Amino acid sequence: MPTTFLSRFKVKPEKDAEFVGLIHQMEQVAAEEPDTLRYKFYRLKEPHAFGVFESFTDEAADQAHQANPASAPIIQKMLDCMDGSYTREYLFDIES
Repeated sequence: MPTTFLSRFKVKPEKDAEFVGLIHQMEQVAAEEPDTLRYKFYRLKEPHAFGVFESFTDEAADQAHQANPASAPIIQKMLDCMDGSYTREYLFDIES
């Protein structure tokens, strides 16, 4: 069963441009992960607010994404840009 969620967060105003540069790096790394189904950042309406839609084949694939040596340093830089924490909203398929 896929693990899919939307994470929402704000970045420090002075880190906005740096964060946007990191987005492109993260999306590229995620695109190369075999068990990542979808990984896309969005700018939200509120200033300096972003969302990332993530979908993986399962929870283990999400954990592998976070532990990926190619993404771990980028994730840390992104966390350093954030203003506070993030919320993760899980999305579940509707079965017929």
